[in-house]
Amino acid sequence: MPPVVHAAEATGIAGLTLDSPANRNALSATLVGELRTALAGAAADPAVRAVVLTHTGNTFCAGADLTSPCDPADFLALLREIAELPKPVIARVTGHVRAGGLGLLGVCDIAAAGPQSSYAFTETHLGLAPAVISMPLLPRLDPRAATRYFLTAERFDAAEATRIGLLTLHADDVDDALAPVLAGLRAASPQGLAATKALTSAAVREALARDGSRLTELSAGLFASAEAREGITARFERREPSWAL
Repeated sequence: MPPVVHAAEATGIAGLTLDSPANRNALSATLVGELRTALAGAAADPAVRAVVLTHTGNTFCAGADLTSPCDPADFLALLREIAELPKPVIARVTGHVRAGGLGLLGVCDIAAAGPQSSYAFTETHLGLAPAVISMPLLPRLDPRAATRYFLTAERFDAAEATRIGLLTLHADDVDDALAPVLAGLRAASPQGLAATKALTSAAVREALARDGSRLTELSAGLFASAEAREGITARFERREPSWAL
């Protein structure tokens, strides 16, 4: 099979592109494994000052791959590796982000998106909860907004995502908006970036270390439940689940 994560470097910036459009860049075992490997490569390269995580297709990440899911422990490890990477990770989003994909977005240090992007925490409509992804997200999000969108699975746009703290910025041209960000990172010292990221990511890293095992177990239990089986089946069959009123 061809790789689903592509790596390229341009003047100190490692570009990692999620390229599995057939399943909307869902978090399959393959994608998570390849992304972890690519991140380790960027971490070990002294020429890399920062990582830009982006995507092909109209979806940044659709969340868990319900047909070929990754091990929850591997997804937790991926989140930890991004949070602990001694180089900033920037998300560049031009499409949709759902469920677990929002955890991937939230653990990034800076997140920028274009006007066609959209966001939804769809877990409650599947009989699940945003358990593991709550760890990188709750330290960053407005508490009232997090409660609303976690519970209701409402879809919202880039402007709202920026307002509530999910995104750093949004713009009609995301690359123009990111240009000064990347210029600032290129001008920064590796030591300065590493020490500063350790400061700004402390709450996320603490949550992942403290709650990772417990919330991974919660997520696994919910996925194995009868309600989740009904919710996921209903999604595949394009119908309302039995509990919908």
